[in-house]
Amino acid sequence: MTINIICETAPGFSFHYKKLAQTVIEQSLDSEGFPYEAEVNLTLVDEKRIHEINLETRQIDAPTDVLSFPMIAYEFPADFDGVEDQLDDCVNPDTQEVLLGDIVICVSRVYAQAKEYGHSVKREYAFLITHSMLHLMGYDHMVPEDAALMEAHQREILNTLQITR
Repeated sequence: MTINIICETAPGFSFHYKKLAQTVIEQSLDSEGFPYEAEVNLTLVDEKRIHEINLETRQIDAPTDVLSFPMIAYEFPADFDGVEDQLDDCVNPDTQEVLLGDIVICVSRVYAQAKEYGHSVKREYAFLITHSMLHLMGYDHMVPEDAALMEAHQREILNTLQITR
């Protein structure tokens, strides 16, 4: 597995954020049974940059906490049967790993939301990665039933890692 971490802003976290990202990404893939070696890009940005990306990609003129850009289209969440048909478009020819997609996290939002929700910065960072990994594997939260399913999987992954509120 390859995780490319790009820091466009200094995170200043008091924990090993690269190691935690790897742990969370691996657990997310394992929990969902992703059947291939994967490559994931994680970019840490400031509020101005995530605002620009959100406007550019989603036409939402506001900052956000995290954005996910999956490379694979799924008929159903974590239904990896159709992935094989898409491998030509999403395999890194150098590593033969499936490029799952990109995650962009706003560092200042990690700190603000940790304070707002009354948990650690480490927990918020791990949550945002977990949330995005599920998006990269076809989950969404646009309707209540889908949101409940995604939230259950988020809890399961974070509980397995013993990263709780």
